[in-house]
Amino acid sequence: MIQVLSSAWPLMLGMMLLMLGNGIQSTLLGVRGGIEGFTTLEMSFVMSGYFLGFLGGSRLAPEMIRRVGHVRVFAALASLISAVMVLYPYPIFTNPISWTIGRCIVGFCFSGVYVTAESWLNNQSTNENRGQALSLYMIVQTLGIVSAQGALLLGDPAGFEVFIIASVLVSISFAPILLSVTPTPAYQTSKPMTLRRLFECSPLGCVGIFLLGGVYSGLFGMSAVYGAGIGLTLAQISTFVATFYIGAMFLQYPIGWLSDRMDRRVLILVTGLIGGGAAIIGLWGDDAYAILLGAAFLVGGMTNPLYSLLLAHTNDHIEYEDMPAASGGLIFINGCGAIAGPLVTGWLMGPRIFGPDGFFLFLATLLMAVAVYAAYRSTKRPSIAVEDTGAYAAVAPTLTSVAMEVAQEMVIEAEQDDSDTEAAA
Repeated sequence: MIQVLSSAWPLMLGMMLLMLGNGIQSTLLGVRGGIEGFTTLEMSFVMSGYFLGFLGGSRLAPEMIRRVGHVRVFAALASLISAVMVLYPYPIFTNPISWTIGRCIVGFCFSGVYVTAESWLNNQSTNENRGQALSLYMIVQTLGIVSAQGALLLGDPAGFEVFIIASVLVSISFAPILLSVTPTPAYQTSKPMTLRRLFECSPLGCVGIFLLGGVYSGLFGMSAVYGAGIGLTLAQISTFVATFYIGAMFLQYPIGWLSDRMDRRVLILVTGLIGGGAAIIGLWGDDAYAILLGAAFLVGGMTNPLYSLLLAHTNDHIEYEDMPAASGGLIFINGCGAIAGPLVTGWLMGPRIFGPDGFFLFLATLLMAVAVYAAYRSTKRPSIAVEDTGAYAAVAPTLTSVAMEVAQEMVIEAEQDDSDTEAAA
């Protein structure tokens, strides 16, 4: 890990600054929307815009990179992110339509930035340290989002200061990356597997990742809106949002350890039940802040590992050569769920439906649905022996097709190494 950090620290530093800016603007908009009097439904469109742009960027960014190169794409998109962030608080742009358009642009740009950064990281890594590099990259992303919640306290959310801070962080993130990282070779990625074939291979993987797309986008987009809706202070909202990501960081690897030692469908079922149960407990969090934080820790701690579990389960039912292609299809499915997540959450949080409680009801419903579907699929297909399952790769829903294919290649290499060891024995 130290060797990876010593060679890739400019890229990691740049990504940390980018994630600080991204984390600030997402939570800040949720708080500022309440100050401006936007309804939860209006905010749901604003938050959904990010994931619509992100999905579009994941499809178009590769072609942009092929045409003009990594450096130009990264610099142009990051500059655009910085510009949009500083425009949010201006009165002429302070309306749901402008914010939704801005979020679409930011989501599109971040998708392209991630593709570029992950391509550079993959090019700088070797077969021996690629797994460590990917793990470090995800840790940096999580730490950036968590740290961003503390940065919200540096200014008044009703003013301009915090928006400017987010814009500056994104702007200065260019420097360590563009001044030290050399361009990668021509961008290449596998053609995605057809959705029909992917579903035939793993119905649980497809359905589960679609539902988790809604869960993740609901957490990322609407948690601050929920906090503002129940009257939390800015400090409480920032801690509440950060707790989701802290839970994800701490529980990813223990669940991964279990994944390699038991039936994955059973673990998916149990993880979904724990996450859904925690979301139900969160319904009482508006009366007890400690309960709210405990629920956030468990919901966040179950969501990211569930994504990795569903990916590993899908890999168990496809051939090695199809794994990179499957990753593209799964990212598209996850993106479709992510677009719908804030929209449904915002509707449920409306005053005529469930109010703020709709946030945790939505999370509980989707996580329980994952558990129920896992139980149903267990009756339709015999389980695979633990020793015959593939390796577990800890991944996050924010990864693009570049990092996902790297993770898939690591699984393939691990399985081939195991096969060679068994053959030699």
